[in-house]
Amino acid sequence: MDCLIDIIFVLDQSASVGSNNFELMRSFVSGLIDRMDIHESNTRVGLVTYSVGVRSAFNLGDHSSVSSLKSAISSIHYYGGYRDTAAALRHVRTVMLTSAAGDRPRHPNVMVVFTNGQSQDTAATVVSIR
Repeated sequence: MDCLIDIIFVLDQSASVGSNNFELMRSFVSGLIDRMDIHESNTRVGLVTYSVGVRSAFNLGDHSSVSSLKSAISSIHYYGGYRDTAAALRHVRTVMLTSAAGDRPRHPNVMVVFTNGQSQDTAATVVSIR
């Protein structure tokens, strides 16, 4: 079954998550990837990590196979630091969801955020999703 969708996973790397829980998140996302129809013309996946800074691990158009995505996910390292959810959501909206990063304007976008707590700045987080 075709699933024409662009999905961006956003993983919290803050100190409160810890390296063990970060590994659980990576493993969970990798397991989800196994169940998706990953292909340039079907499901495409991007991934962002955040703590003190925000990093695009890979863009929507970077990987067109399950094995390639899983390899990229396994290479992501845990960093620690404080949680800036607002910056992560802003990054997804302004950087990841652009045609330059592989966003397809006629396909639905889904963002899945993995975090273990409240943003450092709740007001800015609410504003960043609008």
